[in-house]
Amino acid sequence: MTSFNDLHRAFSSGRLSRRDFFAGATALGLAAAATNLIGTTPARADTPKRGGNLRIGIGGGGTTDSLDPRTYADIGVITLGAQLFSSLVEFDENHNLVPALIETWEVKPGAKEWVLNIRKGVTFHNGKTLDADDIIYSINLHRGDSKSGAVGQTKHITDIRKLSDQQISITLTRGDSELINVLGDFHFKVVPNGFTDWSKPIGTGAYAFVNFIPGVSSRGTRNANFWRTDRAFADSVDVTFITDSAARANALVVGQVDIINRADRRTIDLLKQASNVAVETGPTGWHGIFAARLDKAPYSDPNLRLALKYAIDREQILKTVFNGYGSVGNDHPVPKGDPFFNSDLPQTAFDLDKAKFYAKKANIGATALPLATSDAAYEGAVNAAELYQASAAKAGITFDLQREPADGFWSNVWLKRPLVGSYWQGRSTALQILDVAYRSDAPWNETAWHNEKFDKLLTDAAAEIDTAKRKSYIWEAQRLLHEDGGAIIPIFSDELEAHGTQVKGYKTGGIDSLYNGRIAEIVWLDS
Repeated sequence: MTSFNDLHRAFSSGRLSRRDFFAGATALGLAAAATNLIGTTPARADTPKRGGNLRIGIGGGGTTDSLDPRTYADIGVITLGAQLFSSLVEFDENHNLVPALIETWEVKPGAKEWVLNIRKGVTFHNGKTLDADDIIYSINLHRGDSKSGAVGQTKHITDIRKLSDQQISITLTRGDSELINVLGDFHFKVVPNGFTDWSKPIGTGAYAFVNFIPGVSSRGTRNANFWRTDRAFADSVDVTFITDSAARANALVVGQVDIINRADRRTIDLLKQASNVAVETGPTGWHGIFAARLDKAPYSDPNLRLALKYAIDREQILKTVFNGYGSVGNDHPVPKGDPFFNSDLPQTAFDLDKAKFYAKKANIGATALPLATSDAAYEGAVNAAELYQASAAKAGITFDLQREPADGFWSNVWLKRPLVGSYWQGRSTALQILDVAYRSDAPWNETAWHNEKFDKLLTDAAAEIDTAKRKSYIWEAQRLLHEDGGAIIPIFSDELEAHGTQVKGYKTGGIDSLYNGRIAEIVWLDS
């Protein structure tokens, strides 16, 4: 529960309006105290200040990381990429699409042709002026035989043409009313035409590259020619990768870093007691997943998949691993807050009788199912797998738990083992997360889900302008995954971040954590 001290701290730091402060105090029965306090503490609007070195402690990252945006899979490099490179379009805290390097756009009838207008007056860190050739090259990095995680989202692009230095057109094989949303995916960063040296990246982002030691640290300095004048307040940004959540929290409390992500839910109440710390939270599309590959026996048997879904105690994982910060999942990736969330689907409950029934039909006997897991996925991922192992054992399902090291997990384990604990960041729309993670030809289709009906539903939804019809397609796609897919999704997690009280302008929400990785752009230091 929020305390009066939490409210006062949020108000004093400028993160809570006077109106919301009084509303919260009234709900706690402390309206009089609020009135007295505000009488002695004048409200003020913080004005952004330039200067200082912003220090971010990030949970996530490994020695195999690259700044090549085609390779991004975890919040660590996503955040670094957001500092160095600008996006084609962005999303705000309410998931609304906002222009970035693409300033305006037009979709032709049928949604098979788009015209994108490029922002003028933008320069790269090396002084080159942004033009259409740079945009075309940057999109093409994710097309064809590219190994990009976004390549599946570009397969329907047949042609990208330069209409002028500030305008391009994109032609598609099928209608896609959400193409502009797709181009807001964190992979689509903009670099100069022909650029290949990812060890010394050049972008148009808020901060220019200084150094990067994969899995250890990075540094950037403010881009004096950044195209946005309302962002990039710090002179420099240092990122330190701190895998252990306790070490991350301690670094914040003692003042070694200014911001941390993935605050430990189990000890968050202790962190809230630190007078120099503010905690930020809110619902997201982030979800944990145990991904069973349908192309690997015995998971090709739908009976076993159902057994696994009934054998997991979702409420226990939410309470124990996430301290209640989130909501239970229902084996599809669309969060409850999404307007296209299928609210008609029955919630799959922890049911040992049904788990035993379907396990018997699958005839797995005493076979020990290997389950690979690592805290590289998220803090508590191993603990979640242990709880799953214990609950499944009550149904006679045995897991051989394989605890993998954080380093190399994404390159050596994920997409390779038959049953893996991992996670997904939220995406801009329900259609996008369904497309990037479950379409048959998606390169990151970790459950090897191949369903022609499902693929057609996504195609039909993308081409459909009528909202009600699009919703019906997306609802049906969720139903198919819920009933037959290889994704066991026990929880959706609330975002949980923390920062020093000297950090102002902090925002939560949006598609991804750390304000879609752009937190370094929007905050400033008042110290």
